[in-house]
Amino acid sequence: MDRKLWEKVVDFHGHECPGLAIGFKAAMAVIDSLEMKFSKDEEIVCITENDACGVDAIQLLTGCTFGKGNLIYKPTGKQAYSFFSRKTGENIRVVLKPILKNMSREEKIGYILDSRVKDLFIFKKPNCYLPREANIYETVYCEECNEGVSENMIKVKNGKKVCIDCYKGYNKVLQMCY
Repeated sequence: MDRKLWEKVVDFHGHECPGLAIGFKAAMAVIDSLEMKFSKDEEIVCITENDACGVDAIQLLTGCTFGKGNLIYKPTGKQAYSFFSRKTGENIRVVLKPILKNMSREEKIGYILDSRVKDLFIFKKPNCYLPREANIYETVYCEECNEGVSENMIKVKNGKKVCIDCYKGYNKVLQMCY
């Protein structure tokens, strides 16, 4: 266990917590098993199935970020991460095994950090595919609120190009989601 690297992850995230430890161990397992290097662009892609603390460790350690388009959120609520290497074609899905609930927060952090990855995670093939590289879209301005929006997110309402916020009154699903 690389304590200095753990401290760097904690500094980035802001505090120690079990979720951060899960992401830390998942990232380290993938770095070791795929012999992965830090992703400067989109060489490595991570599909995270949660938006919890562990994703901060994934970003810092792997270089997979939302901004570069190589960190993708698939909202299943699972402590699971799928990684893909564009260079080698290798991939792996890391899924957290059940952890005893009768531990304190500090005990859970220690248990996670000190455990062997094979005791913490199930390793599988991803249940999704490698997405294509990120697209770069132009900014279009909503004809109602005049806010800039990525062109792939623009909707047409009464012949006007509008953002999702201005469009939402036309779609029950969008109302529930936004």
